[in-house]
Amino acid sequence: MDGTHIRAHQHSSGAASKTDEAISKSVGGNSSKIHMIVDACGNPYEFLITDGTTHDVKVAPELLDKVSLKTTKYVSADKGYDSDHLREVITKQSAKAVIPKKRNTKANNDHMDWYIYKIRHLVENAFARLKHFRGIATRYDKLKRHYENTVALACAYIWLKL
Repeated sequence: MDGTHIRAHQHSSGAASKTDEAISKSVGGNSSKIHMIVDACGNPYEFLITDGTTHDVKVAPELLDKVSLKTTKYVSADKGYDSDHLREVITKQSAKAVIPKKRNTKANNDHMDWYIYKIRHLVENAFARLKHFRGIATRYDKLKRHYENTVALACAYIWLKL
């Protein structure tokens, strides 16, 4: 599980509309964020699109609710997902959270399975494959639902290569 920032093109972030756009202003400009879960082979499994200023931990429980973790043994994420509440959500669904603690916490990382954590590169590789598509690397769609459809189409294309 991870998230990546996507810069929005100037034409996609024009005048505000009543429908959801999931574009926000940040220091780097207008941006959106794709939050994604991949399977054990690194293929996209589920994703959500939010504005660029939304923190990963806020979206993670909603993303995990979309996925059945009955057959999942581990949920691996980076330090951005370090939250006791998120660990409880994952444990309630009978999976083990492989999330390292942040540096500024008193607890150490003795609970970590570093071998499983090293496999987290699969989600980074999935984002790299998604960003090969020009319409995803730079967001040209104004509305959130149009951009979601573009990302879903790219995910389906990645699955077709299997």
